[in-house]
This record gives sequence, C-alpha cells and structure tokens, in this order.
Amino acid sequence: MISNPTPQRGLRGHKTTRPTPRAANTAEHQAMLAWRLTPRDKWIIRMLHEHRVLTIHQLTDLTFPSARAARMRLRELYAWRVVDRFQPFVSVGTAPMHYVLAPAGATVLAAEDGLDVKDLRYRHDRAYGIAHSLRLAHIVGVNEWFTALVAASRTSSGEEALTAWWSETRCARHFGDLVKPDGYGRWTNHGTEIEFFLEYDFGTEPLTKLAGKLTGYAALAASSGITTPVLVWLTTARREAAARRLLHRAWQTLDNPRSVPLATATADLLSPDATPSPAEEVWLPLDTVGGANARWTLHRLTAAWPHVPPANTPDKPGSDLEPMSDSPLVIAPAPRPMPPASSQAPSNPCR
Repeated sequence: MISNPTPQRGLRGHKTTRPTPRAANTAEHQAMLAWRLTPRDKWIIRMLHEHRVLTIHQLTDLTFPSARAARMRLRELYAWRVVDRFQPFVSVGTAPMHYVLAPAGATVLAAEDGLDVKDLRYRHDRAYGIAHSLRLAHIVGVNEWFTALVAASRTSSGEEALTAWWSETRCARHFGDLVKPDGYGRWTNHGTEIEFFLEYDFGTEPLTKLAGKLTGYAALAASSGITTPVLVWLTTARREAAARRLLHRAWQTLDNPRSVPLATATADLLSPDATPSPAEEVWLPLDTVGGANARWTLHRLTAAWPHVPPANTPDKPGSDLEPMSDSPLVIAPAPRPMPPASSQAPSNPCR
C-alpha cells in the first residue's frame, strides 16, 4: 500500500554471486592437485563423501582455526572443483554456504582408496541434488549435532573426543535390514567411553513412528548379541514428554527391554551461556523418573546402564576411525572407505 510501502530489505531475493573461474577436471588438473591438497583437504573430501553436506560453520568448527581461514581455503577448493557449494533460499536472512563433494574431489578420493569413481557410487547430479531434497534440513541437523560434540572436544585439552561418527548411509549398509539410525557415534571423556545410535527427531514425523523403531533395535541387539544405547534428540521439552510416554509404552512390550537402553534429551535444556553441546547434562534415561536433577551427561550414561559392556574394545564399530596425527587442527575422525553396497552386513555387526 502507498501508505505502508514494503521496505527494500523485504524484497531481497537470492544473493547474486560473482563469477568464480574454475579449473577443468582434466588429468593435468589431477596432477596439479597432487601437490596442492593438504591432509586436511583430503580429510574434508572424505567427510563430505561420508556425510553428504556440511555447512561453512560446521567445517569451521570441525577443522579450521577461524572462519576466515575456512572461507579462504574452501574458496580455493571450490575453484579447483574439489568441492561444490550452494546456498539454500530462506525467507528471512541468509543461509550459510553448504558444501558437497565435486568431481575432482571424488576422483582424488577414489584414487586414494584404489577404486574407480563409479565404485564410490558418486554422481555429481546426486551430490548437488541434496540442495533440493526435502531431507536437507534433517541431514544438516544431524551433522550439526555431531559437529557440536567435536567443537566441545576442541576446547577440552584432549579430555573429550568423538572417536567415531558414522553417517546414516553407512549405518544403513550395516544395519539397514533391521533398523536405520540417523547416525552412530562413540564419545569419550576422561577415559570413559560410550557408543550409541542417534535418532534425531526433527518434529516432522509422528512420534508413533519413532516408537516403532525400538523393535528394530531390539532385533539388532538379539542378532548381534551386543547392547548398544539409543539416544533420542528432540526439538522441545513438550515434544520430549510426549515422546517418552510413547517410547516407554513400546519399550515395555519388547521381549527384552534391557537390550535397548534408551535416553532422551531436548535442545531446550542446553546452556545458553556456553558453546552448546549434546555432551551436557541433558540426558534422561527412559527408565528414570524425575526432573532436572535426574539428567545425566553423555559419558556418565554408562553408569545408568551397568549391564551395558564397555565400549572401548578394538572390535567395536568405529575402532578403525583414528584422528589424523599429522594435523593438530583435525579433531573429528576421518572415516574409512565406505563398504560396497553389495556387501552383506556381518553376522555380528557391532563387534
């Protein structure tokens, strides 16, 4: 209306970007990359292949000393076609830059593992296609959850560490016939280590579907003989209360409820004064009744389930994921090559 004109900032659309010259992915270009890519660059390539998409903020928290250093190096990797980037449209403000694996990066990764690019099941259009996926926010949210653990460990003087981080894709290839967790991780604090499956509830699916997944976790525990805790992360305290009622009802109907130790937490409980981390005292075991005083830190959940065996054994999943020793900035473990899609899950998948 003429009496209430729309301000210019309300007409903001997608940001125009300056054209950036990019190298062609030729054999000569691959030879050039051999002496330009650092161990950290190759670590980023492998992480993007494992976790599909990481934002500029997540990559900064994972491995760079500052946001400026991250922007400068990622700009070079983009120019060399090692990574690609996109910026989702948001109605308010500006979304962070999102990074995915580019063809030159996939070629480097395949050569490093002694494979052809087709064996990686990499396709450029699929890598970029996540920009339009309805699950983009969920995937970014799961990656942000694990990134927050890494960010917390970088300020702990080596007392805390994320020693394993499996993507949903890797979990599906190992356990997909029984259950498909959003991620698998191992967290250590002062020598106490806990392994877990993550269910990241984004508030978009019925809670009954979430409760129905307990049957799959019980079947996995029965087939493997291993008890692995399940962590359920919810958006609000109100949704957590509703989820706990349904989860407890489904948990009690299992043949062996003790085989599925479960705890819930919500982002509402994170401390606003410090760097938020899922390792904080926000976890409430499903078989615990109480208020805020009953909450546990992540690593202390092992005491809530004394029947769960220790996680620090060499034959558990993720034991081959060692942090890079030649770069003090790299804290998160670099994933090993993804198992072929045609391979069968081991009969004892967790050990």
